[in-house]
Amino acid sequence: MHPLDHTALALYFLLMIGIGVWSKRKVATTRDFYVAGGRMPWWLLGISHHMSGYSAVVFTAFAGVAYAYGITIYIWWAFGIAFGTFLGALFIAPRWARLRQRYGFESPLEYLAQRYGKPTQQTLAWAGTALNLVSNATKFAGMGIVLSVLSGIPLPWAIVICGAIGIFYSAIGGMWADVATDLTQFVVQFVAGVALLVVVLGELGGLSAIVGIWDRLPADRTNPFPDEYPLSYVLPYLVINFLSYSGGTWNLAQRFMSSPQGSEARKAAFLSSVIYLLWPLVLFFPMWAAPLLLPDVENPNEVYALMAREYLPAGLVGLVLASVFAHTMAMTTSESNAISSVITRDVLPALSPRLATANPRVRLLAARLVTVGFSVSTVLIALNADRFGGVLTLILEWFGGLVGPMAIPMLFGMLPLFRRAGQVSAFLSIGGGLATFVVVKYALELSTAQITTYPVLVSLVLYGAAGLVGLLTRRERVEPVDSILEALSADEPSRPEATTPAKV
Repeated sequence: MHPLDHTALALYFLLMIGIGVWSKRKVATTRDFYVAGGRMPWWLLGISHHMSGYSAVVFTAFAGVAYAYGITIYIWWAFGIAFGTFLGALFIAPRWARLRQRYGFESPLEYLAQRYGKPTQQTLAWAGTALNLVSNATKFAGMGIVLSVLSGIPLPWAIVICGAIGIFYSAIGGMWADVATDLTQFVVQFVAGVALLVVVLGELGGLSAIVGIWDRLPADRTNPFPDEYPLSYVLPYLVINFLSYSGGTWNLAQRFMSSPQGSEARKAAFLSSVIYLLWPLVLFFPMWAAPLLLPDVENPNEVYALMAREYLPAGLVGLVLASVFAHTMAMTTSESNAISSVITRDVLPALSPRLATANPRVRLLAARLVTVGFSVSTVLIALNADRFGGVLTLILEWFGGLVGPMAIPMLFGMLPLFRRAGQVSAFLSIGGGLATFVVVKYALELSTAQITTYPVLVSLVLYGAAGLVGLLTRRERVEPVDSILEALSADEPSRPEATTPAKV
């Protein structure tokens, strides 16, 4: 890297630190730390939802897929997320804001104690925390690859550096810091992405290359469903994307919970969906064109960093690296914040009831300490990513296979259609999905598509079937389930929000 690149990266880090220090002044309670007091505008949350939805994995593992297989990455990843987020805007996103507004909840799992009972809530809290440890580790591992390639720092040290920055950042300002920096990071990655696109188009002959490269690439690069990513893989992943980006991934649920009203959360989800539909076309084009410029890349995961290093002028390489940091920090800090909310609001009070009645300063200190502890754990897993099969295996098989069983009871439990799906339905869904993942991952020799498909399908069938039995056998009103579902069905006129969580 040129000194100008180091300067660009240093200025970026200083800006992030400055925003973190500024946001710290806005955080007085866990309510501010976790859901920004429910005062975030929809357009800012839409950008934040997008920025918090992917990380350096896109610039490493997914860039490698774009390099090796072509447009399929846009079909099953970008378009799939845009479609899933659109459905989430219609059916799920507004309900998260209403949970906070009407009940004072700050964690995505708090309502589950009333909806299903404490055992279900605690099961999801513990299992989901473990899953998110793995998920967050992939972001640090991916960021470490890019930093290592561009700077020459050994990969383990690159991961530790990324983790240290994330730990410092995420523990300072909570949701306020996350969302404020997401906006700044969106601008940074937009400039960096457009710069790389313009340079690549110049190398290939101008705007005509947007269409012309496909005649020069192997014919299979325009196949949306190659053998490695068949339609049988893409369709289930649409369900996984819907579950994840509607709030099954807890940090994204927190974005919606930070909206003043359900209608604002819906607009935020629509905006995020549009960005996912359009921006990845700019982001992935240099990777689709890369075989024409760098035909002999040994490790496709490094292609984005190699393209930046090879074709961007001094200063812009540092900006590209900053943009990758931006995405990684956006996702890792928001996930750390979300996990901290679950541990602090749901897990620790169950272990020590005194924490639930502690004064606000003690609870805020606990929130920050939990955030640091979770972040340190993710770094340790990232350092051992190869033991799990590498970054792509972690994100596709582990996260893709397990997010469904975790998310189905949480999301579908907010829908009136499943109002009689109770604790038995939830446990069958979680247990059946997890057991299926273990079997297909370790007992059978199956493809990635099957490993991610079968657990979510089993969870869907078990949850729906048990819920249907409950609907047929119990038609009378059930409290507090029916009251919760009615409260989540529509916005109500603005009124003072709950200042303390509902007792569960």
